[in-house]
Amino acid sequence: MTASQSLADHLLSLEAALQTREVRSSETRLRDLLAPDFREFGRSGLAYTFNDIMTRLVVEDGPANSSISNFTVSMLSETVALATYRGTRLNADGNRQFTNRSSIWRLEVDGKWRMVFHQGTATE
Repeated sequence: MTASQSLADHLLSLEAALQTREVRSSETRLRDLLAPDFREFGRSGLAYTFNDIMTRLVVEDGPANSSISNFTVSMLSETVALATYRGTRLNADGNRQFTNRSSIWRLEVDGKWRMVFHQGTATE
């Protein structure tokens, strides 16, 4: 089941926000976007919990030159959505890093969509 365009646009804006230094360095904003039971399998192959991500992102100073393409959203249920896309990061040395990404978003009881799972897989 395909998501409505308005939901897809909303989740794209949340994904894009999570790539900004402003959001990544704010514990308040991260708590607003990530569910307490959040888990991630990173591009590196390492696994992270909510607490790991909170600790790592607020002190991160890596490049913020990221973009999203081929963004799609499929509904897994009325309150759970799967977002998939290709991420591109321009590293400080000028090289591009490509990653296939997927996120599971859940509509919480407070009416906000929060990410519960994210995975990044390195690609050419």
